Amino acid sequence: MQAYNWYSTLIRPKWSPPAFLFGPVWTVLYIIITISFGSVFYKAFTKQIPWIIALPFILNLIFNFSFTFFQFGLKNNLLSAIDIILILGTLIWAIIAIFPYAKWIAYAQVPYLLWVSFATVLQLTITYLNR
Repeated sequence: MQAYNWYSTLIRPKWSPPAFLFGPVWTVLYIIITISFGSVFYKAFTKQIPWIIALPFILNLIFNFSFTFFQFGLKNNLLSAIDIILILGTLIWAIIAIFPYAKWIAYAQVPYLLWVSFATVLQLTITYLNR
């Protein structure tokens, strides 16, 4: 709870969404991620796709889960900004990589891509405002 209190003291842009919105948005996104990423890993394990196709999905999960630690554990906006750029980059890579094999998985990432794109701009703005 202390980390969230710290976050509320940060200077944020006027267009920053209210805190209550993050929980429901991430709940929906994690359902999409679980189903679609799970399908990628299943396809890799059953050799329907090469393992290299699963690599950006694996990296995306690592960076995604690291964000909370950087932002709320370390309370480090710069590391959070770098991390979210890596989340966005690996997500774009993942979409491009899986598209020839399973278009539905690529399309399923659109809500995640839109939110992470917005979140990247938000995090970069917060990092700049609180330098």
